[in-house]
Amino acid sequence: MYAIVKSGGKQYRAEKDTVLFVEKIEAPVDSTVDLEVIMSVKDSVATINGKTVKAKILEHGLGDKLDIFKYKAKKNYRRRMGHRQPYTKLQIIGF
Repeated sequence: MYAIVKSGGKQYRAEKDTVLFVEKIEAPVDSTVDLEVIMSVKDSVATINGKTVKAKILEHGLGDKLDIFKYKAKKNYRRRMGHRQPYTKLQIIGF
């Protein structure tokens, strides 16, 4: 059995004991959060329901660094920026 859950405007496939990296959730580590279920699938039968999935927060962190470089030829225009997206690591503990 698996479910499609929604977090941070994105959708993820969640099974029991699956580890997910989602957009940062403002909650302390080792706490549990409820994720909204969009669809659940059991024995190839899909159901659409409003249930929730419980997940445990394992850690918070920053993703890989993205280098942003803007350049225009022959105009002496160069801009450099970097970005690291914050994330939350979740473990699905129950449906």
